[in-house]
Amino acid sequence: MVAPSGQGRRLLCSNIYLTVRFVSLKKGNMKPKKQQTRRRSKQAHEAIIAATLELIEEKGYLGLSIEGIAARAGVGKQTIYRWWPSKAALTIEAYSQKVTSTLQSPDTGSLQLDLEELLGTIFTRIRIAPTSKVMTGLIAEAQTAPDVGEQFYTGFIKKRRELLFALIQKGINRGEVPPDTDMEIAADTLFGPMWYRLLLGHAPLDQKFAKKLVEQLMVGLATRGEETL
Repeated sequence: MVAPSGQGRRLLCSNIYLTVRFVSLKKGNMKPKKQQTRRRSKQAHEAIIAATLELIEEKGYLGLSIEGIAARAGVGKQTIYRWWPSKAALTIEAYSQKVTSTLQSPDTGSLQLDLEELLGTIFTRIRIAPTSKVMTGLIAEAQTAPDVGEQFYTGFIKKRRELLFALIQKGINRGEVPPDTDMEIAADTLFGPMWYRLLLGHAPLDQKFAKKLVEQLMVGLATRGEETL
């Protein structure tokens, strides 16, 4: 094999340098594009959530539409459907973020006071329009669309029940309630009446009602604890 001449070596080195430089520039340009895509996706996501909440305030859940949300957010309908399969799924995520973003777990040192505070806070947030109308609308839709029911449970109900379970577990650790307390039943005992009053609107959802529910639960748990001794 004949070694390249001096001019040939210089030409070969130049070609190698240009090739390496081209690849480096190409890779360098790819990173900002990915970052820009992620940034645009985040901005679009936030715009859609904001538009959903704004339109619900203006038109209510029944007046909400994917077309309207897309127009308000400045995106195409396909962008919305890429992340959410339905209006209900989008609404659940939007309201889950809105209602739970500042929902904190009480820590008074007393299970009864913790439950009263948590329940009172949830009652206050859920009874105010348009949240109340959104919740009842989603529950009604879930009766004919099982997937909406699953999304509603996962995105809204489950988080509140988990907060409640954590408080009850603290109460068990402090010896305030029996260690074999059925947390699922306890959650249904407190949250069931909330949905009942929200749907029928026959009585208020307020702090006084929250306190009575918690008192009734605590009496029942204390009685059950005495029976197991």
